[in-house]
Amino acid sequence: MRPILYLATQNKHKVEELTALLQDHFSVLDLSSLALTEEIPETGKTLTENSLQKARYIAEKFQVSCLADDSGLEVEALGGDPGVYSARYAGEPKDDQANLQLLLQNLRGNSNRRARFVTVLTYFAAGTYHSFEGEIQGSIVELPRGTQGFGYDPIFQPEMETRTFAEMTLAEKNKIAHRARALEKFKNFLDETQKCADE
Repeated sequence: MRPILYLATQNKHKVEELTALLQDHFSVLDLSSLALTEEIPETGKTLTENSLQKARYIAEKFQVSCLADDSGLEVEALGGDPGVYSARYAGEPKDDQANLQLLLQNLRGNSNRRARFVTVLTYFAAGTYHSFEGEIQGSIVELPRGTQGFGYDPIFQPEMETRTFAEMTLAEKNKIAHRARALEKFKNFLDETQKCADE
């Protein structure tokens, strides 16, 4: 029987992506099965701090094994913004479309479109934690393309690709994306941990 892992996110798109990538290792559950009535705190100044804060909050509050994700889009010409503030770039409440349009507006007329997506995953279990980072380089296109994915996916085109993330299926995106790369490191850690336990 696979162990249970809770995902410390209320973003249904992240739950979908992470579940698809982790279902071989865990029985993955989202927060709907816990009696969570408040927002998970996100007051860190970096993706790593936020990821750890979310994982620890759920793991300690409910005494469960937990995986948290914090991701950000870093645009070179904007000094690395929106970065840790990617989900709230246009202010509260969170609005993917408003964030995307503000980013395009702030880049208007700028020939430097280089950007990268970064994910930090934190696994918190039995009082200890481990973090794993994944990234993918790419560029910001002039106009949104595609209907898949979420967030900035319609304007992010990965290196060596002619399509944006939003023009790919979930399976195609999961082969190359930042979250998938962080997950690969996490799964390697799990395999090594299990190997050591078996010896």
